[in-house]
Amino acid sequence: MATTDRYPRQATTLALAHALSAAERGLAVIPLSRTKLPALRSPHRDDPTAPPCHGACGRPGHGVYDASTDPARIRELFAAAPWSTGYGIACGLPPHHLVGVDLDTKSGTDSTTALRELALRHLFTIPPTVVVLTPSGGRHLWLTGPPDVVVPNSAGRLAPGIDIRGAGGYLVGPGSRTEHGVYATAPGTAHLVPAPCPRSLLRLLLPPPRVTSPRAGGAHGRGLVQFVLAAHRGQRNTRLYWAACRAYEDGIGDALSDALVDAAVRTGLTPREARSTLSSAARMTHPHGPALPHRHPDPDKPQ
Repeated sequence: MATTDRYPRQATTLALAHALSAAERGLAVIPLSRTKLPALRSPHRDDPTAPPCHGACGRPGHGVYDASTDPARIRELFAAAPWSTGYGIACGLPPHHLVGVDLDTKSGTDSTTALRELALRHLFTIPPTVVVLTPSGGRHLWLTGPPDVVVPNSAGRLAPGIDIRGAGGYLVGPGSRTEHGVYATAPGTAHLVPAPCPRSLLRLLLPPPRVTSPRAGGAHGRGLVQFVLAAHRGQRNTRLYWAACRAYEDGIGDALSDALVDAAVRTGLTPREARSTLSSAARMTHPHGPALPHRHPDPDKPQ
């Protein structure tokens, strides 16, 4: 019995050490249980009427929203969860804006081959990066995304057996012990830093632009969205403004706005910048506002 009692303490101490080491590299962490779930339960679990809370209450137990790089805070979290045997690394947070590509081997899926086929089809190569081996034989590839692009979590959307860990998600950190074994860094990758996600792959990870009305879903609306998606650096804001003006002039601006914002974000603008540009276009084309100048902005002129 003494051995059984001692083992969790040793596992927690080891997990904490690994978590602190990850935090030194700028990776925000939380303690995990042997089931790979956050070790601390929600403080609101017994109150079904409680509004959604992402940690504003100041108490721990909010999953990935507890993630921190502060050593003192990390020690507090592990002290509150002495049964934890691993740690999770929050994705999508600065400075790395981590994106995890989870290559699973369950249910007979060949996720490695699926990723290779995607790479050939879309002309990208996974650069040398951190790779974590899972107890089930899978792999986690660590990549980084642009700071102003939000990569969502997904399961099997890219291909069977390929899950994506993005904003609001987490990866099980190397050195964590679970019910099925230990996560470990693949040989030769421990010294690497997470590599930038290839642009072609990044496009696949982002949701397609939304078109929210039948009229906006016509060829004209789709053409305006594609026009924005084709923007290069220096053209992004100008192209978005030009497309938004055309959309508002044609009466589809409100219906197409979400799709235009999504397209602009995929080219590298922030959501705030894109919304601001759409607001400017809406004001300029409003029937009771000032008329557009006769000569439209040149969409290919760098800004």
